[in-house]
Amino acid sequence: IIYLWTWNLIYIVRKFVSESELDEIRKKRQEEWEKVRKPDDPEEAPEEEYDPRSLYERLQEQKDKKQEEYEEQFKFILIEKKKNIFMMLGSFRGS
Repeated sequence: IIYLWTWNLIYIVRKFVSESELDEIRKKRQEEWEKVRKPDDPEEAPEEEYDPRSLYERLQEQKDKKQEEYEEQFKFILIEKKKNIFMMLGSFRGS
């Protein structure tokens, strides 16, 4: 089985892939590139980088990043709540 990754499409091809099929895939990728390409981007669609990691490893990395972003987002909220509680306790002691 050969997996060909193009933008957000995955082509699963069994056994033999002809050159004409590969050309068609490249043509579709180029058409998609033309739709989103900015004037200072290269004219040819960039090739996808090969990632030798397993799907599990890539998904785990994405999951870990999302968890870190979530924790970072709420870290400041917790700090503010703790600060407010500390200030309230200080005002009770001062009175």
